Amino acid sequence: MFDSVRDDLRATLDDIRAAGLHKPERVIGTPQSATVHVTAGGRPGEVLNFCANNYLGLADHPDVVAAAHEALDRWGYGMASVRFICGTQEVHKELEQRLSAFLGQEDTILYSSCFDANGGVFETLLGEEDAVISDALNHASIIDGIRLSKARRFRYANRDLADLERQLKEATEGGARRKLIVTDGVFSMDGYVAPLREICDLADRHDAMVMVDDSHAVGFVGPGGRGTPELHGVMDRVDVITGTLGKALGGASGGYVAARAEIVALLRQRSRPYLFSNTLAPVIAAASLKVLDLLESAGDLREKLAANTALFRSRMADEGFDVLPGDHAIAPVMFGDATVAGRMAELLLDRGVYVIGFSYPVVPHGQARIRVQLSAAHSTEDVHRAVDAFVAARAELGA
Repeated sequence: MFDSVRDDLRATLDDIRAAGLHKPERVIGTPQSATVHVTAGGRPGEVLNFCANNYLGLADHPDVVAAAHEALDRWGYGMASVRFICGTQEVHKELEQRLSAFLGQEDTILYSSCFDANGGVFETLLGEEDAVISDALNHASIIDGIRLSKARRFRYANRDLADLERQLKEATEGGARRKLIVTDGVFSMDGYVAPLREICDLADRHDAMVMVDDSHAVGFVGPGGRGTPELHGVMDRVDVITGTLGKALGGASGGYVAARAEIVALLRQRSRPYLFSNTLAPVIAAASLKVLDLLESAGDLREKLAANTALFRSRMADEGFDVLPGDHAIAPVMFGDATVAGRMAELLLDRGVYVIGFSYPVVPHGQARIRVQLSAAHSTEDVHRAVDAFVAARAELGA
C-alpha cells in the first residue's frame, strides 16, 4: 500500500520545491543568541541571528542558565506524569502564581506549549449554542483550537472594528449564549498590534468576552513588559490571555492561560491538552521564574530592543526596502515572490546574516517576505551590518 502513497508524497514534495516553498532546516551548533554558528543547511560559520523570537536576549542569559542548573538538582529532569495524577510540584504552582500577578489576572494554568493552550480553551468554554469571533489573521493554534469546539464560527477582517461589530451583531441575532472575541495581541507575520481598547469597548457593548494570544508581546511590549493589554490600558478588561514561555520569556517551551479564576478552574477539569499531556518540565518552570525576576529590572533591555527596532526600520526605509509599517520588533521585509524571498535569505546567509524567507502556507500567496526579528542582544553595529547585507544581497539578486 505505501508504495503508491510514497509516490504521491514525493510528487507533493517535488511540487513544493518547484514552487519555491520548500522550508529547509538549518542546524546551529551553539546556544541561541544574537550570533550563532551554522553547522548544516547553509554556509557554515558564525552568523548574526535575525530570525529568533529571542526578543530580550534571555535565551542564553547566565542567570537563567544557572537557575536551570539549580532546578535540575532540586526538582529533577521530568515529571513522567500529567498534572492531576502526580505531576504537580511546588515550582509549577509558584510559576502560575507569579504569571497571574505579572499579567494582572486571577489565576494561571500551565501547558506544554501555547499551541496546546489555545487548543484547550475553546472546546472547554464554548458549546454549540455559543459563538467565537476570530480575527482573520490569528495564529494557526487559535484556528485549530476553534475547530475543536462546536461553537459557531465568525471571522472578521484583520483589525477591522466595523467588521468585528457586524459579526458580533450576527452572533447575537443568531441567539448565541456566550460570545468570545479572540485576537492575537501582535500578529506574528506582520508585527501589527491589535486595537485592544476598541475591541474591549465592542465586547462591553455586545456582552462578549475577550481573549488575547500575547505570545509576541509579553516581556517587552507595554511600560512594564506585560504585553498588549498593558500597552492599551485594558489589563482588567481582558478575560483570557494565552502566551508562551518560548519567546521573550527565556525561549525554551511551555505555554499558559491566564484568566478569570472560574475559567482556569474549569480548564483544570476539562481541558484535554492539560489533562492528557505531561507536565511542563520543572527545569523550564524554575528558569521561567528567574526570567520573571529579571523582567522586574529589564527596562534597559526593552529600551535597547526599541532602539534596535527603530534603527533597523529607519535604515531599511532609507534604502528603499518595503517594510510593513509599525514599531514592533517583528519587521517584515516584503518581496511578494516566494522564490525571490528564499533566494534573498540564501544570499544574506552567505553574507553572515541568518534570516528566513516566509511563503505560503505560512503567509498568503503573493505575500512572501523575510521576517526580521530584532533582539536586545543585537549591538548597533549588528543592526547596521544586517542592513548593509540586505543592500548587497539585493544588488546581487537584481531585485
